[in-house]
Amino acid sequence: MSATITLAAPLSGLALPLSAVPDPVFAGGMMGAGLAIEPLSSTLLAPCAGEIVQLSATGHALTLRAVNGAEVLLHIGIDTVQLGGAGFTPLVARGAQVVCGQPLIEFDIDAIARRAPSLLTVVVVSNSDAMTLSDCASGPVQAGGAGLLTIRAAGASQAPAAAAPSCSDSARVAHDGGLHARPSALLQGVARRFDAQLDIEFNGQRANARSVTALMALGAGEGDRVTVHAGGAQAAEALAAMLAALETATAAGHAPAAVTAPVTASAARSDDKLGGVCAAPGMAVGTVVLLAQQERVLDEHGHGIEAELVALTRALAQVQQAVAQEVVQAAARGARAESEIFGAHLALLDDPQLQQAAEGFVRDGCSAAFAYRRAIRQQSEVLLALDNALLAERVADLKDLERRVIDALLGEAPELAELPPQAVVVADDLTPSQLTQLPRERLAALVLARGGASNHVAILCRALAIPSLVAAGDAVLALAAGSTVWLDASDGWLDPAPTAANLAAARQQIAEREARRDSLRRHAAAPARTLDGVAIEVAANIVNAAEAAEAVRHGADGVGLLRTEFLFAHRSDAPDEAEQRAACQAVLDALDGRTAIIRTLDAGGDKEVPYLPLPPEDNPALGLRGIRTGLAMPAVLDSQLRALLSLTPLSRLRILLPMITDLSELQQVRARIDELAREMGLSERPQLGVMIEVPSAALLAEQLAAHADFLSIGTNDLTQYTLAMDRCSPALAARLDPLHPAVLRLIELTVRGARQHGKWVGVCGAMASDLAAVPVLLGLGVTELSVSPALVPEVKACVRQLQLAQCREQVQALLQQSSPQAVRALLQLADTGQH
Repeated sequence: MSATITLAAPLSGLALPLSAVPDPVFAGGMMGAGLAIEPLSSTLLAPCAGEIVQLSATGHALTLRAVNGAEVLLHIGIDTVQLGGAGFTPLVARGAQVVCGQPLIEFDIDAIARRAPSLLTVVVVSNSDAMTLSDCASGPVQAGGAGLLTIRAAGASQAPAAAAPSCSDSARVAHDGGLHARPSALLQGVARRFDAQLDIEFNGQRANARSVTALMALGAGEGDRVTVHAGGAQAAEALAAMLAALETATAAGHAPAAVTAPVTASAARSDDKLGGVCAAPGMAVGTVVLLAQQERVLDEHGHGIEAELVALTRALAQVQQAVAQEVVQAAARGARAESEIFGAHLALLDDPQLQQAAEGFVRDGCSAAFAYRRAIRQQSEVLLALDNALLAERVADLKDLERRVIDALLGEAPELAELPPQAVVVADDLTPSQLTQLPRERLAALVLARGGASNHVAILCRALAIPSLVAAGDAVLALAAGSTVWLDASDGWLDPAPTAANLAAARQQIAEREARRDSLRRHAAAPARTLDGVAIEVAANIVNAAEAAEAVRHGADGVGLLRTEFLFAHRSDAPDEAEQRAACQAVLDALDGRTAIIRTLDAGGDKEVPYLPLPPEDNPALGLRGIRTGLAMPAVLDSQLRALLSLTPLSRLRILLPMITDLSELQQVRARIDELAREMGLSERPQLGVMIEVPSAALLAEQLAAHADFLSIGTNDLTQYTLAMDRCSPALAARLDPLHPAVLRLIELTVRGARQHGKWVGVCGAMASDLAAVPVLLGLGVTELSVSPALVPEVKACVRQLQLAQCREQVQALLQQSSPQAVRALLQLADTGQH
């Protein structure tokens, strides 16, 4: 077998050096050495004989391992992954043996050219450190023509090459609930950033870090110590990044009581009510709608291995495109829980272990649909055998993908049943995508025979405020369709045959709660003035124009915080200036004359933007984040500032800078805004504010207020950094209290410094939403509170019941306390009139 091969051109077109590629990852050789082709043909051919060892689920790229061991990456276009597979038709499957000149991928060259930044197709040898490349072609090339590039295995006719470096270290899993779906997807994303093989070992088992299902199957729980093994060219960097990812806490979003299915004990009651586990609190009276779960009948045997492999690849790409759109849409709505859950589904779809298992069953003669179901069921059995409630509940996610991929292979399944108004949906179990398909305006409650309080459907129900009961047992499946039931999810029961009196009482309770909310909403548009006549601005925290309109409907006085991270998340590249301007202008337009405070990109820490080259850090919360990221990446910051300066009218715009630590950072950005405004011919400047999130900013508030137009306190981070407690740590959550006297003193210092220069101070952190904290903030001198749109009416109602003079008097005693518990005890005494 020859150690030297010469590649044929995979496309007709113009061969160019990698430096011409408008992507620093390829142009800088980070993916390997090679060249690029500006294509004139639309069928990608194999440049040599070999095996397809990787095929992107979106069909835009693959890796071919040649007979001499060279791994040739063929990547069609730049940033084409964001097309989700549209325009690409793979003609081979992973594992296929191909000959030189064999068609690999067909692509719609015109459609892709309209939607992608560039059509330049990259041909790189990803293991070029182990190869010698020569005779790179340049100029016109013809598809199938020889002489594109010569590759010789390093060590051919030479001394043997040194073994690839390897290293290992241990880490303690900090993720809430351990390595379930979302943390495993996070680790998968880290593994893919490096040219390295990463394995994680626990209890004598090893898992490929690129496989979500393999990571979950380890059964590693929160606090467990695992060993990370790294090998390859970037072993050291990959090991450091993986250790940091394992030790960075993330919240699971699940309730403490996790119950696996089936659970009959929870459903046993002494009365006639059916018991269950509360997945999302609330009360509802409604009509029962039974959703039958019908498993599709599949043909076990396929129509030829190659045909079934191609069908499986196309189905996976189709589902991946649909799920990717759901992730983006959820992120744009600010539905963080939904976005994260479907993001984990994306990672599962691209899981190499699942794909290899399904492809193996196809090679054994199974149809693509039968093979994928078999692979999913096999993995589900592994998770169920771990005796881990949280991982057992993730089987529902695997079933969701099974259903969607099989639907893509066989044609869409029948739609879910139509719902009457005030429907109480009852099912054996439900998947996340099925829940999100139900019309929210008609869904009064959800009752499941199985499931648990920590599965993804439960998390979505809490996020969507849908009263939900799970693990209620088979008895709920015997409920009569169309019957009226009374559900109190908070107390964990369902009354299948409520009396007329009980129904009347329940409806009265629900009506009273709704009447109070309606009353608050009716008065929400009016100003929030204290009893002694002081106006307090109550604004909204939002992420997009839809939420801006919702804020107006709820009576918000403006936008106190627009988080621009949603524009940058869940994509493969940064939004351009035009996209940023359009999104922010839509927010201003939706506010009907109100002002908007728009924060520049707050990336880093727990806010990951995958395509930004942020370094792996031992403690991301203390690393490159907030304005530090913007100053370190001036092109990203300039693009955002130009977009904001092009909004109209600028008089309604306030720009907010995150994570300012001292005056020099503010002055740098102020100078840059002035310079860009001059370039744009602007005479007007928007107001510029500083977020007070770290103790140094609070201590220097007087200096900052001399150069800023306003100060806005981010109490979540200010509390975290003041108390040295990670706000993502479940173990510290109960102690992370913004009413800690140290935090109150820093807020008081901030207000005092701002007043010396006549500047106002607002609060946009979670503390503003705590009704117990509202009188404290007013007493400290805060004049603006920014909360979620739905909370605006309630916060305004709270302000109208307060006497500002009393708040100021009370806060002096609070500042002298030694603990947040003492502060809350004094507040409770004051509230009951016992002081």
